[in-house]
This record gives sequence, C-alpha cells and structure tokens, in this order.
Amino acid sequence: MRANRIRHARSRTAVLGLAVAALAAGLTTGAGPAAAQPRTAAAAAADCSAAYRIEQKLAGGTTWRMCWRYDGMAGLVLDDITYQPKGEPKPIKVLDSARLGQIHVPYDDGKAEYDDLTGQDFAKDLMNLAPGECPGGTIKTVKVPDQYPGIDPNVKGLCTTTRARGHAYRMQGDSANKVYQAQGKDLLVYTVNQVGWYEYMTEYRFQDDGTINMNVGATGTLSPIDYDAGDGRGWPIGKGAKAQATSHSHNVFWRLDFALDGSTKNRVEQYDSTVTPRGNQTPTTKTVRTKVTKELAGDAKTYRWWRMVSATGKNKDGHARSYEFVPGPTTRYPGRSFTKHDIYFTQYDKCELFASNNPKCDRAHPKDVDKWVGGQTLTHPVAWVNVGFHHIARDEDQQPMPVHWQGFSIAPRDVTAMNPLTPAALAGQNGNYTGGS
Repeated sequence: MRANRIRHARSRTAVLGLAVAALAAGLTTGAGPAAAQPRTAAAAAADCSAAYRIEQKLAGGTTWRMCWRYDGMAGLVLDDITYQPKGEPKPIKVLDSARLGQIHVPYDDGKAEYDDLTGQDFAKDLMNLAPGECPGGTIKTVKVPDQYPGIDPNVKGLCTTTRARGHAYRMQGDSANKVYQAQGKDLLVYTVNQVGWYEYMTEYRFQDDGTINMNVGATGTLSPIDYDAGDGRGWPIGKGAKAQATSHSHNVFWRLDFALDGSTKNRVEQYDSTVTPRGNQTPTTKTVRTKVTKELAGDAKTYRWWRMVSATGKNKDGHARSYEFVPGPTTRYPGRSFTKHDIYFTQYDKCELFASNNPKCDRAHPKDVDKWVGGQTLTHPVAWVNVGFHHIARDEDQQPMPVHWQGFSIAPRDVTAMNPLTPAALAGQNGNYTGGS
C-alpha cells in the first residue's frame, strides 16, 4: 500500500498546503517545557504561555491542565499533565510528557517496512482541520518545524474539545425510587498526520474520573499502487479475485515519562494472579506483587498488570497514589526484536526518544528500545507501551477507509480516596459501602 510512499506523501501535502495557506493563522509554537530531570517540585498548573496551555474543567468538577508543543518527528507532545478532581486543593501531577514513540509498519510480503515517525516525515504532514472536525471546541494553529520549502508551516491542526462518554456510574440507592447516576465527559485533544495514503489520528482523551486514553486511528485511503500482492498475502477488494491489497502491521509505541506528585522518582510494580481449581469448591485466586527495580521488557498475559507508583504522594486514606496500565486489544508482532514485548520500563535517558530507528545521540547508543533494557536500576522510569494491529484489508476499507483504532489507557489507582465523581449524598461512605459513615 505504500510504494513510492515519500513521493506521494509530499505531493499530496503540497497540494493541501497550498489550498489552505490562506486559512493559516500567524501563531508560532513555543518551545514548551522539555522532559525534566528528576525533581520533587510541588504539583502545579502547566507552566507555559497561554497559546500553548490547555485547561479544561469538566462537568463533574474535574480540571485537566497541560502544555502542548509540536516535535519535528514525534508530532504532538503533551507536557506537565495535571489532574485536579473536585475536593482536591491543588492539581495532582501525573505525567511530565506523553508522546508517540514510533509507528512501525512492516508488510506481509516482506518487500517493505517503515518507521513512520523517524523515517517518513510524519510530523511535517500535519493536516488542517475543518471546524466540523472539532465540534464545540477550538482548533489551534501549529507551526510545523522545518516544513517543506514553499509550504506554509502554520497549520490549523490541533483540536481541543469535550465529548460525552456515556454513563460514568449508575447505582440503585436504598430506596427503590433513588438512582444515583452521572454522564461522563472527556477532554479530547487530537491531531491528524498524513503518511503516504494513510492519515493517522493521534488522540488523547482525559476523563473526568482521572483516566487517560491514548489512541491512534488509521484512516485515509488504500493506496492504489501496492495492490496485487500475488502471493496469498493480500485480500481481494475488487471484482472477483482482482486487486489484492497487501496485508501489513501497525505497531504503535507510546513514550510516557511519569512525574506523579511532581517527582520522576516513581516505582514500578507488577502484579500476577494465579487461579487454583479445588474440585467442586470455588477456585481460589492468589495475587503476588513484584517490585520492578531494574529495567524490564514485559510481556502481557492473563491476570498480569503493571502500575506506576508515586514515591512521594498519598491520597487522603494514606494510600500511595499510582496509575495502572490498562492494555487495549493488540496483536504482538514477532518479526522484530523491539516489537516482541508489550511494555518496556527503561531508565530515563535524554537520547532515548523513539522505540525504533532512534536518531543517534552518540555512536555507541543502540537504536531500538529492546537494546536499552540493560539492567540499570530504575530511579526515573520511562514507560514504552507497544500496541499492534494486523491490517488485512476488506471491501469496506474503500473508499475512504473507516478508522481502525489501537491504544491503551492509564487509570488512577488510589489517586483519590473515593470515586472523584462521588455525589455529595454518598461522600460519607468511604470504606463502608453499606451506608455507614
């Protein structure tokens, strides 16, 4: 689907860029805060100029704050992300930085393989968004670094808006006539980048309950150039057996630099549960915690999960604040060493920005994330999350191609002492769900 891919990406971008040049505003990106060295500063609102600050108070009383900037390879980067639910006197720092770490695309016939962020000018091909694509929100102007000659670098390319999520909770009260329910709301931040014939939607959803969802949606068009694989690795999308689109994988990495409660000195913990059958009796389940003190290449499996734990902050119940990694559906790609694992925890290194084909920082530094797991002690852990999707084309992929999503979430675990959306009538039921105070 991507023969002569760079040429097509550039020509399509040039046409679009010239068509919308008159729409582009004159804002320029600020540098934004860089990924920080370990520190223990108190959590605070995002420290950036107004043009690059995102702040949204949602209907449930939760406020999200962050800075945005635009990287010449990674595209959208969100820095200094804080979460302040109702009842909390100050913002709670969650992440120093959230960004894409790579989109790796190998084709099933073995004839092509791409690193879209570091090898395909992903960031340059930021798309202008029409007002209808950001309903009820704001489209911010982004200055694309090192833009193609003759193309306006100012792109109306960043949408911030809110969206309904459906039920945040529902509970039947003691009285049959009393129902506690609330409809959830999210802050949505997204961009669209074109690579060849694909258009990638990089989306962050910040929920009013403290959850952060990170997704990449692939849409656009099936390239007319790479049809007819002719080797059983494609799916016919034309009349009869005609026009076989080559199957391929999208292996998307995210890079998360946590700073819970303002400190990057976080702890990683792995949890594994074992279920033991007992004949006709109910099986028992035992859960074991393992403290991850050294760099790790982790493999997801049933009854296994990880969390990032604050080294300094506790909630009002005295429990350490943490964020749990909640994986989405994935197809792990075994063809490359760096895609053989679902999550990596590495010690912070300013050179390590992309999970594969990482630009060289020095001659000796490895280029892929799996080579960075070298036994270092984790004092400032960085998380790399890998989510794979095997795309076998179908008739419905034309034309245009529906969005197929892949991603994961990080969910608050003990960040607050109760559900941050708890109604006032139930606020006294902390630790006693039967109704006592």
